Amino acid sequence: MIVIGIDPGLARVGYGVLRKGERFPAPLTFGCIETGGDRSPPERLLEIHERVSALLDEYDPAWVVLEKLFFSRNVTSAMHVSEARGVILLAAVQRRIPIAEYTPNQIKQAVTGSGRADKHQVQEMMRRLLRLDELPRPDDAADGLAIALCHINMVR
Repeated sequence: MIVIGIDPGLARVGYGVLRKGERFPAPLTFGCIETGGDRSPPERLLEIHERVSALLDEYDPAWVVLEKLFFSRNVTSAMHVSEARGVILLAAVQRRIPIAEYTPNQIKQAVTGSGRADKHQVQEMMRRLLRLDELPRPDDAADGLAIALCHINMVR
């Protein structure tokens, strides 16, 4: 089973692709989709949709898993994240790929044992649990891996 975890955003979309193994999940790829701030939001959303679609076509996942929107004080930022989530969800639904969502606290709890873990702790646990030589960078990519691993752990 292949799972793609996605940490949505307008400027940066973190992703991690894991294959559920018999003993341990294996990372297939991870990284970030970065959109230039010099472009309009609709152009950035189109780029996110196209690049997420390419990932889905390449890896043909059994699940797309997203971090649920955490509504903060910055309404404009939350709106942009919501729009990015929308084009990511569209790409998955167009391919009839099931979608799961988890809160940031659920993800941190599942991969670190604490819902209050910081970004570095998540990176370090992804390095250890996925047997990576180095910390996954940037932290958005580590978040994508953590989201995918959270789902794999939930469906065991």
